[in-house]
Amino acid sequence: MFIKKSDEKLIEQALDGSQSSWVKLVKRYEGLVYNYCLRMTFQQTDAMDLMQEVFLAVYRNLPAYRGDGQFKAWMMRIAANKTADFLRARGRNPLYQAGEVEHDKYHSSSSPEAEYQQFSQNREILKMLSTLSEEQRMVVELKFFQHFTFEEISQQTGVAISTIKTRLYSALQKLKGQMEVQNAL
Repeated sequence: MFIKKSDEKLIEQALDGSQSSWVKLVKRYEGLVYNYCLRMTFQQTDAMDLMQEVFLAVYRNLPAYRGDGQFKAWMMRIAANKTADFLRARGRNPLYQAGEVEHDKYHSSSSPEAEYQQFSQNREILKMLSTLSEEQRMVVELKFFQHFTFEEISQQTGVAISTIKTRLYSALQKLKGQMEVQNAL
């Protein structure tokens, strides 16, 4: 019988120098972190770079993890901070050309038609998300893609729950408006 080790046990073993425990912890969350970074940056290469930065920061700060909350929430807080820093720096970079969304070449599907349809849908979703402010996009990401509660989002971002709810409501209204316009055309 296969028993999945808890995050806490893997963290304890990683802190004791177990390379395999650290690798297991990274493998457990790499998809989550990568997809978060991709939805925030819209670029595969940026998402990969950010994912590496996040796990490097997690590794460096692992001894400071107190275990008083969910490891996933703690790690995603690091991811959110790294992503926010990246987006601020990218906004100051005049050479960056926004608006291009890369196709995930690692995505596979059962047929070319299904793959194209999935790609088109993903592109539309990313395009709509790109119209949201960074704060709104982060709340949508954490609520709908990461499935965090309002309380957990508040803890991760350091923003009041009422503000989180307002940002989410505003983002949903904006997305709803975009979908109505798109369906009317």
